[in-house]
Amino acid sequence: MLALLTQLVKDVDGAWAAAIGGLDGLLIEGHSITDTDLNLLIAEHAGLLVAAGTAYTQTLNAGQPRELYLRGERLSVYLQPIRAEYFLLLALDARSNLGQARLYGREAARKLEQTL
Repeated sequence: MLALLTQLVKDVDGAWAAAIGGLDGLLIEGHSITDTDLNLLIAEHAGLLVAAGTAYTQTLNAGQPRELYLRGERLSVYLQPIRAEYFLLLALDARSNLGQARLYGREAARKLEQTL
């Protein structure tokens, strides 16, 4: 899993971290080229993904979210669910390529689904 996450960061322009988390907020595995706390990133984004899932399924009756992208002033994150209980997090900088993040993120999630 670590090799896949490391390659994902190398392949996506502007990516600086990739991690697998559980919807319980726990980090499963991660790789970062910075000293960022991946445990904190996973914990915070797990809550956001759970809240989005609740809003989509219960309030909007639109089914489970298939991906989530959040862009802030200094941080952008692409989330790709893996099965019902895990997700892939890809942290991006301002020069990131969202198309690459989506393409490579979906492929990585498919591969990880077989492992988890």
